[in-house]
Amino acid sequence: MKTILSSETMNIPDGVSIKVHAKVIEVEGPRGKLVRDFKHLNLDFELITDDNGKKKLKIDAWFGSRKTSAAIRTALSHVENLITGVTKGYRYKMRFVYAHFPINASITNNNKSIEIRNFLGEKKVRKVDMLEGVSVLRSEKVKDELVLDGNDIELVSRSCALINQKCHVKNKDIRKFLDGIYVSEKGTILVDE
Repeated sequence: MKTILSSETMNIPDGVSIKVHAKVIEVEGPRGKLVRDFKHLNLDFELITDDNGKKKLKIDAWFGSRKTSAAIRTALSHVENLITGVTKGYRYKMRFVYAHFPINASITNNNKSIEIRNFLGEKKVRKVDMLEGVSVLRSEKVKDELVLDGNDIELVSRSCALINQKCHVKNKDIRKFLDGIYVSEKGTILVDE
């Protein structure tokens, strides 16, 4: 059954400006600017001002099926992630897991890429370039930990996935050989007090 109109709104926090142009949303905040394209969704995006003068983002779906109505909430979540990105930033932490051969990682190219050596004692050097706007660092306090920082949650999490995928164990029983680099913690750079 189609709903005639389903719509949701979200508040825009202070210090963040949002521009909407033909389903392309541009969010600007203290940490920078992020742009997201929603042209594949059959939704209407609109900036409105409520009675108290607060700016809000309103998303409408006209004559939408259940799937289209569900997409409203998804789009709002994506915009919330953009807002968090330009205000707090995203920080993912990854840990090295090894049973015998210690994994050796060196960060090159001005914190933009990482070289992984001695994985399962292999001589091969695995090189992973970070996606745009993501930096990788060795953690000072914790041994065998990587810290990936960036504003766009998708690029940060995809960079983590690239590192994780480079360290897949081949031709062995992966239930026993658990070696690799795994995401241990997800959060923001600026921690809420």
